[in-house]
Amino acid sequence: MKLFGHLHGKAVHTITLKSSALELSFIEFGGRVTTLKTPDRNGKQADITLGYDTLDDYLKESAFFGALIGRYGNRIANGRFSINGHVYQLPQNNNGNCLHGGHGYHNCLWQVDEQSLTDTSATLHYRSHDGEDGFPGNLDIKVTYSVTDTDWRIDYRATTDAETVVNLTQHAYFNLAGAGHPSILDHELTLYADKFTPVNASLIPTGELRPVAATPFDFRQPHRVGARIDQNDEQLKFGRGYDHNWVLNNQGGALTLAGAISEHSTGRVMQILTTEPGMQFYAGNFMDGAMMGKDGKRYPWRSGFCLETQHYPDSPNHPQFPSTTLKPDDVYQSTTIYRFTTS
Repeated sequence: MKLFGHLHGKAVHTITLKSSALELSFIEFGGRVTTLKTPDRNGKQADITLGYDTLDDYLKESAFFGALIGRYGNRIANGRFSINGHVYQLPQNNNGNCLHGGHGYHNCLWQVDEQSLTDTSATLHYRSHDGEDGFPGNLDIKVTYSVTDTDWRIDYRATTDAETVVNLTQHAYFNLAGAGHPSILDHELTLYADKFTPVNASLIPTGELRPVAATPFDFRQPHRVGARIDQNDEQLKFGRGYDHNWVLNNQGGALTLAGAISEHSTGRVMQILTTEPGMQFYAGNFMDGAMMGKDGKRYPWRSGFCLETQHYPDSPNHPQFPSTTLKPDDVYQSTTIYRFTTS
């Protein structure tokens, strides 16, 4: 553990995990992954995740670089949902909706279980108190990051003392050509999803599960990210490009391949395996080019992408969606693997 900065008088550390091929560093503030180094086809290592050099920069930014997201990842319409007839009001921090839990876990100081710490694995803990950001129930969360020669694995576990909703995810921004490369539009993306959840103008799902066939959202075969992103399509206009949830074909909860993305100049390939029923693909459409990232590199528009494994946005208000309800007798468990190879 290495000192990264101080938050309200408390030390914030960097923890680095290493395998023979992968190196991952994260900080206790937001559980944010600050560095992820993987080899290209020639064995040359490069950092492929966007972030900052200082804690002050993370405190000021609003892009969620590398952060653990909760209590509810993505959007909840009007910041409201009900459980057993009781309406809960959340922060309305995104066009009248609640995005990523409001103040959120990305702005909280997580604790590393030092007994769990090895060269390749670490477990973070956060206790989210009843009423935090308006959510009911005390939620105890453990997230384990681990690395192998090919994998960055994330295991989530949470329990509650009152019925609540939970949707945790990781908000890493990737660029397989290297953090600071000016574009991700030449990356080739495959998503194993026959449907997606269309949204309204404020990016809240309409409730429809729409087939991707004959739309710019069909990534069942590899397509360049930039090939159709600016087509005259209402959904693309709402998101300024891709910022949507795909309904993964695997809905059984088993750890299954959900998609893959590749970058031809380096040969890097990233596969995504998850137990989650959905995945949000965000193409960096709201990046404004003003972000100055690590090593003095500016992050232009669409220079990073996110593939966030999750339950669907606004699920508490759509009973037909897979449930995000967690009861005191249940355990929330979820696993996602980002697997790195080369071609």
